[in-house]
Amino acid sequence: MNENLTYHRTGDFLLPDLVPPEAPNIGVWGLRRKNYLLKSKDGIYTGLLLSGELNTHLEETDRAANEMLSRIIEGMARRKGVTEALKAEDQMEWVRRMNAIRSAAEEVVLHDLIYA
Repeated sequence: MNENLTYHRTGDFLLPDLVPPEAPNIGVWGLRRKNYLLKSKDGIYTGLLLSGELNTHLEETDRAANEMLSRIIEGMARRKGVTEALKAEDQMEWVRRMNAIRSAAEEVVLHDLIYA
């Protein structure tokens, strides 16, 4: 018997009192990382799962990916001249440029963080 677990008797058997882990706070980037690990890095996924560090890893990856995405979008928008003035003058052009910037930034996050 494990000393860290408590047990209860059911008939002739001792059954462990299992408490499910707290639900993780994993966003889209964490889920993408999880899917990548499952499909391409099964050993890493299994190691993280068995050590109990999978959810922590996915939460940290999700947080880091969101921060990275924000920094990249801000930098690219500044370099390409996508400003609030452009938004006021020509909203459709601003949306088009921001969508292109966001798409490029997401590719960078996928390549440099999620699939790394």
